[in-house]
Amino acid sequence: MKMKDANCIFCKIAAGEIPSKTIYEDETFRVILDINPATRGHALIIPKEHYANIYELPEDTAAAAMVLAKKLASHIAEALTCDGFNIIQNNGEIAGQTVFHFHMHLIPRYEDDGNQDKLCLNHLELSEEELEGICQKLRK
Repeated sequence: MKMKDANCIFCKIAAGEIPSKTIYEDETFRVILDINPATRGHALIIPKEHYANIYELPEDTAAAAMVLAKKLASHIAEALTCDGFNIIQNNGEIAGQTVFHFHMHLIPRYEDDGNQDKLCLNHLELSEEELEGICQKLRK
């Protein structure tokens, strides 16, 4: 039996209980057009099993999601003749996650989409010592 959260809207969409504009489906994923798109063709890759975020996602599902993202990004870019592409995945409210079911955003970008200054983060200026301290903490 697949893991599912009865209160999760993405579980319901992935199971076909809520109608969606599905552009791709297989045993593991449903890919839908976002109902509040950033641009024309903005789609979401949603696993059919419930995982709140990337930390819960099994490695094989994570790998399959990325392979699917690559294939669909190429297909969407060709079909919609976009000028660029963002693939975004948020984890936690502070990072912009609003639905707590792992999903990836596929966002075609267009020169005139009005989002040129969006999706950019401020950049920190860190000293060599700060960078080295972070590096030491993160090395495995």
